[in-house]
Amino acid sequence: MKQEQCIFCKIIAGEIPSHTLYEDENYKIILDVGPATKGHALIMPKSHYADFYELPEEAAADVIKLAKKMMIHMTDKLKCDGFNLVQNNGEAAGQTVNHFHMHLIPRYKNDGEILKYIAGEPDREELERIKRTITE
Repeated sequence: MKQEQCIFCKIIAGEIPSHTLYEDENYKIILDVGPATKGHALIMPKSHYADFYELPEEAAADVIKLAKKMMIHMTDKLKCDGFNLVQNNGEAAGQTVNHFHMHLIPRYKNDGEILKYIAGEPDREELERIKRTITE
């Protein structure tokens, strides 16, 4: 299943060149053309799913297994000091291409990249309200 205007579908179809690190019948992993750090890559399913919400559970499990395998391999080859796995869903969360993908971001000491959130300070009552909202 391909969407005609999706840039990742075009990359997967070979219409747009990429630097492919891995490919099988269901997934393609490419170097990001706007990398956060050296070796920043993207895991993409070959079938088009807009985001994690649409991704079937079996595919989600496959992506995590593939991410772990690539993270170990890339750490060995790139000699990075850590790793971020990042997956954004929706514009508010930073998703810029509406084709599910997971970022594999090798981290190096003092690389200057900051992937951070600002910690809030909810009180116990607020945490309890949120818990009830989610669990009821």
